[in-house]
Amino acid sequence: MNADSGSLAVRVEQSVGTIELIGLLVCTFMTAPLLADEKPFPGDRIPGPGGEVVVHPISHATLALKWKDTVFYVDPVGGGGRFGDLPKPDIVLLTDIHSDHLDIATLRAVLTTNAAIVCPPAVAARLPAELKNQAIVLTNGQNSDVRGLKIEAVAAYNLTPERLVYHEKGRGNGYVLNMGGLRVYISGDTEPIPEMLALKEIDVAFLCMNLPYTMDAAQAARAVREFKPKIVYPYHCRGTDLEQFKQLVGTDLNIDVRIRNWYP
Repeated sequence: MNADSGSLAVRVEQSVGTIELIGLLVCTFMTAPLLADEKPFPGDRIPGPGGEVVVHPISHATLALKWKDTVFYVDPVGGGGRFGDLPKPDIVLLTDIHSDHLDIATLRAVLTTNAAIVCPPAVAARLPAELKNQAIVLTNGQNSDVRGLKIEAVAAYNLTPERLVYHEKGRGNGYVLNMGGLRVYISGDTEPIPEMLALKEIDVAFLCMNLPYTMDAAQAARAVREFKPKIVYPYHCRGTDLEQFKQLVGTDLNIDVRIRNWYP
């Protein structure tokens, strides 16, 4: 090979290297916006055999969950701005018709057309037409496979005579989500009803407790000690003494009581 041939080979190699570098930079800049659009999902991370569940308390009865790539909103209320730092939901769970659970304006703000709404019939009846088309309606005791995840509807109602006016049997739903080996229970507005106490193998429970609408700390603690979730989050708990609840649950059953700020 003469000197000119050698110089040509070097130039060719340099050109190939430059093309590869340009290609790499193009790919990087093309994917960077996608990565930038992926919003973080802060919260408690609970490991499970099929992937971790991330718990993000928002306010009162409203929370967000993430499992794998699926984002759940529970009873989103309070305006779309409250959810601006979170990814859009894939599944929205609605438990009851009251305004602290059902907020049409917020639903319109947070939902995409691809999201599924899971709700009881009483809630579905109050949805506008465009949202009804996204609804999967479950009555107490029914279940459905939603986006590859089994969702069970559990009854949620009052038992105490003076509280029957708030939540009659059959109107609201609680839910059990089966997330790759983790069972997550969201109580909705309820007292310690037989359907709750019969739950088995609950890994994470969100349990309401506030008078006069649901139950007090003592009722909630007795319920927890009976159905024995591994982790329990008191929520929908304005005015409740959560430290009393934790004390009444006790430590002998190794139930992890997680008190979070639901009223920032």
